Amino acid sequence: MYNIFGDFMERLQKIIASKGYCSRRKAEELISKGKVKVNGSVIKELGYKADYSDFIEVEGNPLSDKEDKVYYLLNKPRGVVTSSSDDKGRKTVVDLINTDKRIYPVGRLDYDTTGLLILTNDGDLTNYLTHPKNNIEKVYVAKIKGLITKEELKVLSNGVIVDGKKTSKCKGKILRTDKKNNTSVVELIIHEGRNHQVKKMFEAIGYDVLKLKRESVAFLTLDGVKSGEYRELSIKEVKKLYGEKNG
Repeated sequence: MYNIFGDFMERLQKIIASKGYCSRRKAEELISKGKVKVNGSVIKELGYKADYSDFIEVEGNPLSDKEDKVYYLLNKPRGVVTSSSDDKGRKTVVDLINTDKRIYPVGRLDYDTTGLLILTNDGDLTNYLTHPKNNIEKVYVAKIKGLITKEELKVLSNGVIVDGKKTSKCKGKILRTDKKNNTSVVELIIHEGRNHQVKKMFEAIGYDVLKLKRESVAFLTLDGVKSGEYRELSIKEVKKLYGEKNG
């Protein structure tokens, strides 16, 4: 499904991603580190073009000619690392999926953040869903310390400075406030995916995030998927994602 292989020259990182080894960004990192060979020669040039029929090895692993694409939607629990492996021996999101395919997470959720995460071996789709210019909508619900006001939420929605750069405009809604416990629950709809972005956005207006959950990505939601559980995306859902990708 969605195989795009053929006999033509293409950037090496795109071929690696297309064959399901890792995302395009990860492939670029591996190329730069000299961990990719084409027909026995180490390639470190990111602009290098190869043919899909070339013999390509990544980290010593020969790439298969074709690999069926798989797509999973996981409700990530707390205390799980969003990675394919962890040098500290912690459980990763990949450990939660029962598959013999080499899959990787699309984007990242913090160790203590829960919610919707897509895992796949489809490098092209991963690149599309994670690239900021494509404005993929992500809905988060945050429990914060303090009673946020509508005026403060408006400031947040218009963009705040995070790591020296202003965030794009987003949508926010106060779901509830708890005066007794001095907390608020806020829904935030963003289209970016910077590192720790939601937490840093709230910090920029003086609030600490106590709990954070991603409720949806694009049209996908957590309906029917309990914490720690997952399901495969249907063919219809994958086609719809590709429909968004292809405009």
